Amino acid sequence: MFMSEFVELPKREEEEEVTPEPEEQSDDSSEDEASGEMDFLRNLFSSTLGLGSAEKVLDELTLDGVARYINSGKCKNIICMVGAGISTSAGIPDFRSPGTGLYANLQKYNLPYPEAIFQIDYFKKHPEPFFALAKELYPGQFKPTICHYFMKMLKDKGVLRRCYTQNIDTLERVAGLEGEDLIEAHGTFYTSHCVSFCCRKEYNLDWMKEKIFSDDIPKCDKCSSLVKPDIVFFGENLPVRFFTSMKMDFPRCDLLIIMGTSLQVQPFASLVGRVSKGCPRLLINMEKTGQADPLLGMLGFGGGMDFDSDKAYRDVAHISTCDDGCLALADLLGWKAELDALVKQEHARIDSQDKKEKNSESKGAAAKASSASVAPEPKAEE
Repeated sequence: MFMSEFVELPKREEEEEVTPEPEEQSDDSSEDEASGEMDFLRNLFSSTLGLGSAEKVLDELTLDGVARYINSGKCKNIICMVGAGISTSAGIPDFRSPGTGLYANLQKYNLPYPEAIFQIDYFKKHPEPFFALAKELYPGQFKPTICHYFMKMLKDKGVLRRCYTQNIDTLERVAGLEGEDLIEAHGTFYTSHCVSFCCRKEYNLDWMKEKIFSDDIPKCDKCSSLVKPDIVFFGENLPVRFFTSMKMDFPRCDLLIIMGTSLQVQPFASLVGRVSKGCPRLLINMEKTGQADPLLGMLGFGGGMDFDSDKAYRDVAHISTCDDGCLALADLLGWKAELDALVKQEHARIDSQDKKEKNSESKGAAAKASSASVAPEPKAEE
C-alpha cells in the first residue's frame, strides 16, 4: 500500500550514503565492501569444503517446532521482518496485486507512469498527486491487525529484539511498538522535513495531517519550500539507522520471523542472510518467497531460504494470511486468549478515542458556524 510496503522504493544498496560527511561515507563504504568480500569467501569455503555446518536448532521444521523453540527459553532475541502483507487486513492495499494493488489504481492522478508518484524529482515538480493520495490513505484511519499486536506481545514477553518494517503506515507504532523497537527501513509518516538542504526544518504528524486534510500543499514555515513526510522515495537514501542497527541486531538473532513481504526489494531482502547459520527462520506469507537460487548457493552467496530440499534444516514456511499465521502460532504458544483480548481491548480503545475526536470536531465546527451566523451588533451612534 501507500502507507505500507511502499517502498518497494528504496535506493539500490550500491548507492547508499550512510552519512553526510564524505570521509565517513568512504570509510563505511570500504567497511561494507570488505565485509561483503569476507562473507563471500566464508560462504564459498563453507560450501566447497563442507565447513561451518550449523547445528539444527528446531526439532521439527513446522510451526509446532518453532513454538516449542520459543517456549524452551532459549529464544531471547526475535527479529521480525515485515511488509505490506501485514496491513492488508486493516484495509490498506499492497502495491502490486493485479487489479487491487495501489499501482493498479492511480489512473485518476494522470501520472506518466504509476511509480512517478513516489519519485523525488517528480514530487518536487508535481506534489499534488502524492498529497491527494496521502489524504485518501493517511495514517490514523486504520487499526492495527492481529499480526501487529502479535509483535507487541513478543515485546511484552521480553523476546522481541527489533521489528524491521518496510511499511510506512505507522501501524506498528499504533499497536504499541516504540521508536527503539522499530527500524522503519523505508521511512515513516511519523515525521516530516522541509526538502530544502539549507533548511530541513522538522514537522510532526499532526502538522502534516492538518495541511493534507485542508487540501494545502505543505510548505515550510521558515523558507516556503515543500515539506515531505520522511518516507523513502525513489532517488533517496534509506535511513542511516537501518544500516547501523542491522550490523548489531542480526548476528544476535535467535529467531527471524518474516511476514507479509515479497523479499524482492533490496537491500531489505538481503537481511535474511545476515543471521547466523544456526538461526531458524519462519516465513508467514501467502506464498513461499526468498528462496535461494541453486546456482548462487553453489557459489557461496548464502542467505536464501531453503524450505524443501534434503538439506533444509532451519527454514519453515507457514502458508496463510499473516493474521491467521500469528493466531496459529499464538495458539501453539498458549497465548491465543491473551492475543484475542489484546486486539479486542486495543480496537475498542481506538474506536473510543476516534469517537471523542469526532465529537470534539463536530462541536468545534458547530460553535464556529454558530458564531458566524450571529449578526454583529450595530455600533451606537455618537
